[in-house]
Parts: sequence; C-alpha cells; structure tokens
Amino acid sequence: MSREILTVAQMTAADAAAVAAGTPSLTLMERAGEAVAEAIRARHRACKVAVLCGPGNNGGDGYVVARLLKRRGWNVWVEALAPPASDDARAMARRWTGRVYPLGAGPKCDVMVDALFGAGLSRPLEGEALTAARASHGHPAVVAVDIPSGIHGDTGQALGQTAFRADVTVTFHGRKIGHVLQPGAAACGEVVVADIGLAGTDTGLYENEPGLWRRALPMPTAATHKHSRGRAVVVGGDALHTGAARLSARGALRIGAGLVTLLSPADAARTYAAALEAVMLSPFETDTDLAALAANADAAVIGPAAGVTPQTRANLFALTRTGAALVVDADALTVFKDRPADLFDVLDKDDVLTPHPGEFERLFPGLLAAGPTRIDAARAAAMRAGAVVLLKGADTVIAAPDGRAAVNLNGTAWLATAGSGDVLTGFIAGLIAQGMESFQAACAGAWIHADAGARFGPGLIAEDLPDLAPASLRWLHARPV
Repeated sequence: MSREILTVAQMTAADAAAVAAGTPSLTLMERAGEAVAEAIRARHRACKVAVLCGPGNNGGDGYVVARLLKRRGWNVWVEALAPPASDDARAMARRWTGRVYPLGAGPKCDVMVDALFGAGLSRPLEGEALTAARASHGHPAVVAVDIPSGIHGDTGQALGQTAFRADVTVTFHGRKIGHVLQPGAAACGEVVVADIGLAGTDTGLYENEPGLWRRALPMPTAATHKHSRGRAVVVGGDALHTGAARLSARGALRIGAGLVTLLSPADAARTYAAALEAVMLSPFETDTDLAALAANADAAVIGPAAGVTPQTRANLFALTRTGAALVVDADALTVFKDRPADLFDVLDKDDVLTPHPGEFERLFPGLLAAGPTRIDAARAAAMRAGAVVLLKGADTVIAAPDGRAAVNLNGTAWLATAGSGDVLTGFIAGLIAQGMESFQAACAGAWIHADAGARFGPGLIAEDLPDLAPASLRWLHARPV
C-alpha cells in the first residue's frame, strides 16, 4: 500500500473532514498527544521531560503529552510560550495539573518536547522560541510534535535564522512535504507517522517505498527464459571512457534483465571486450548501425561517458526510432543544453531522464529556482519533457508526466561516489526491460540503489552496487505482496 505525502492544506482538510463526519476535535488532539507520549516511552526510560507548548493546537497536543507521561509517573513539566489561544488548546491546558514555567525558565531536562508550532507556521521564530530552537541543536534528546518548529511544512525550508532540530518527529496521518525535503528531513530525525483515525486521500505524491511498486516488481517463474526477462542495451563511450557504460550494463544485468548488450563504438570494442563477461558486446560505426543493433531492445541507456558530441545526439535520435524505452543520463542530457526542445520532441512517456541538479538546470533553466520545491520543479519538468524525470539528490524526486510524484526516503550519503549514478541508470533500464512501467521502475530503481548502498556503508564504490542488488531483491521478494 502506497503512503501519500500531504501539503499542510490537505492535512487541514483531512482534520476538518473527520470533525464534520462526527469525530470531536478534542478526540483527535487526544490521539495525537497519545501517539507522541507512546513514542517517547518506546525510546526512553522515565526521566525529566520538558514539554514546550505554543499557543495553538500544536501546544494543545503538548499538554496532552505532558498529562499522559505524568500519569505514568514521569517527571514532567510544561514550558509555555504564551497562554493557549485556541479552544482545544485551552481545554487541554485546563486538564494539565502539573508545573508550568515560562518558556526557557524550567529546570534542565533529559528529553525536550517541541510542541511550539506545527507544520502550518509561516513566520520565523523569534524571542524565546528562537533561543529554544538554538538550544535544541545541542540537546541529547528532542522530540518534535508534527514537525520541528521553524520548518515550513510545505517546503522543508527553515523560516528565518534557524529551526528546532529533533531526534524523533511524530506526525499524524501522513508525512508532509517538510518531512521529506531537505533541510527539513534532516531536522526531523526519525519520522513516526501516527494513525489518528483520518480518512485517506490520494494526493498523487507518495513516499517512495516498496508499497508503491512492490506488486509490479518482476519475478521469474518456472516458464521464464532469458529472452522473456527483457533485453537492455547500453551505448558505450570511447576507448578511454568505458567504465560508466560497463557499470550501467552490469546494473541492468544484476537487477534481472535477461540479455544486456553493450553497444560500443567500433574503435573501442577491444577495450570493452577485455572487461565484459555475461554482458554481450556489439560494435557499431554509425547511428544507423546503432539503431539496427538496438531494434529488438526493450530498454536502452544512453549518456554515461558517451561524450558531449554531435554523435551522442545522433545516437539518441537513432534509439528513439527503435521503440525501446530510453534512460537518458549524463552526457546525453548535457548535449541538449542549448536546444532542450530537440530532446523533448523525441521523448515519450515511457522514457526516463535522470539528471543531477546541474544537468536539470541545463535542460530546464530556472525551474528549480522557481520552485517552490524540488517536487514542483520535477513535476513541471516531467510535463514539459513528456517523460519521467528523476531529479537526483539527498531527497531524490521521481515525477511522471501525468502528475504522479514520489520522494525517495532511504537515501544514504555513501552513494556520493563516482559512478553511482551510472549504476542507477542500469537498474532502471533493467527493470523497464522486464516489463515494469517506467515511473514505477524509476521509483524501484532509486529505492534499491539506496538500499544497496546502505547495506555496504563505509568504503562503498560504484563497482560494489550491482552485486549488492541481489540482497535487496531477495528481501523485497520475501515480503508479502
């Protein structure tokens, strides 16, 4: 089952719909506070807890947290920024019978609970709230209610000088955009999504996790043979730049494509031949030769170390005549920087572009700056290109031209190594070759790529990634569908 990511307005509407359907708003607040209290109890023994309460409903949640922990015998107090200003917050404050200090005036605590402001905050922190946010950066245990105060719920950006930094953030119903985009994602720490009884809504924006694409993940049967597992081709570069294409080809093979062929410029064929085993090799002289060799391919990779040359542009045009779904990366993106419309005119919805931010800017100048987020930029780019766009980064976004989008949440810093992206293109092409729809293949490829990197950790190099994919696949196939 896929999990939606919500805007602040969508979350507000879900709350309002639940109340309209008969669930009292105080009941929702009680459930939210209970979820936070349970998350604290699951991670800490009874200790000294300061609950920082703001004047709105986020502060109301905080009063519930304090009451429920105190009931369990914990040493809890509230530090109030201001008197409660909403009816529900006032009601919950009246139920709190423990100590109340002005914000910043309480004793030293073991756990700081940030219940000052929720995801709807639209102004910078100031005064005592700003001081408390700074103090959170060095505190050993900070739990945020909904989102760290000072992080914009719809962008993940800090509102002003700084924001709270949490070890654990407990949010409700679903992640908001601020939980998944940097720097908000880093400020949240571990995100716990609590079910408080709201009805689901398909927002078209999803967490990129296996529930989104697991049912479509290719799985061979007793009747499967190599041809039925799909045919992928990878266009190679010159004899001095063969590594990137070989990484892509090995990635496509390891992810399950039945036949993978590296299409090499004729003068580089001997160099490639010395380094290939299960990946096959076919040399070509012209783009016409290339199209003939790729005629039966289900998916084709072009770009890794292909060269920013007119030949790369011609080779891409040749591949578009074959019917294969294209995975376009690196040099095959940059070569169109002055005439991106020439690329978009030959793409279709089954093709995938995999730019990093610099390549994205070359093809879609100004979109990232126009934002307001990477999600908006990727969606706009996918619609402009008429193809799937995977915008790489710590918060990789995958967008389809029909408006669907997903944000990768399992990224790892160990993937910041040369050649890592070349393997990703191979993973995506290999999944498409096996019959996976391109948006799902891009999502699955990104998740498996990150999972493989995390499995290895320190010392990871790109050459490791293809051979780590089987462990990720084994784990995925063992999961119930």
